Amino acid sequence: MPEWLVLTLAMLAACAVVVVITLVRHRRAPEDEDPSETPDVIEYMTMWIGVVYAIVLGLAIAGVWEARSVAQDHVQAEAQALHEISERVRVYPADVRDRIRADVNAYVGHVVTREWKEMADGGDVSGRGDELLQQVRVDVTDYRPASDFQAQAYQPLLDQLAAADQARNARAESTGATMPGVVWFGLLAGAVITIGMVFALQIRRTTRELVLAGLFSALIAFLLFLIWDFDAPYSRGVTASAEPFLRLFPGIAS
Repeated sequence: MPEWLVLTLAMLAACAVVVVITLVRHRRAPEDEDPSETPDVIEYMTMWIGVVYAIVLGLAIAGVWEARSVAQDHVQAEAQALHEISERVRVYPADVRDRIRADVNAYVGHVVTREWKEMADGGDVSGRGDELLQQVRVDVTDYRPASDFQAQAYQPLLDQLAAADQARNARAESTGATMPGVVWFGLLAGAVITIGMVFALQIRRTTRELVLAGLFSALIAFLLFLIWDFDAPYSRGVTASAEPFLRLFPGIAS
């Protein structure tokens, strides 16, 4: 059974249970029962709808912000690992050192110029980037250390190369939206219900109430926009940046 169908049935079942219990209790209530002695259910429901929806909005904002921060951490880890490779190959012969550094610079240049723009347009990491990183791997792994000093640097270079590859894969996995569709359904439905409760309380046309209702609706719209903006870490307003690459490789032009 599809998840959306399970969700729909669960919501309908919950509504049906509440309605049935309310009708049964109303029919079995004693004739002398005075409903005015209990609090107004509209005010009670409005309060809890606002509280629950505020919690959901807060969790959603925290989730997308954390995803954006994690995406930036992937960029930092990848740039740092590549920088370590460029620095550690100084113990290698000049021709090997220059070739590895040139290939690292070629990969970084491709990432900050072409690949980053593709990611910003909602795409994925490029196959060309995979090829350039593979070339760096070939350069590092195919060289046979000629001395004990070079041999001591060989394994750390492999570790940094693995770290760069892992960070790249993590960056590729975080290019898309992080919020599932069912969460967006809950956020939008909750916004409609929360704002709709304003009308359930019989809002009047006084200037103060109209201004407050407008500001309340604008605030919810702003928070939903904020969630949407953070939802794609590399392709919208407040995004993870390529600044770590540019800082560690200042000769690369963005």
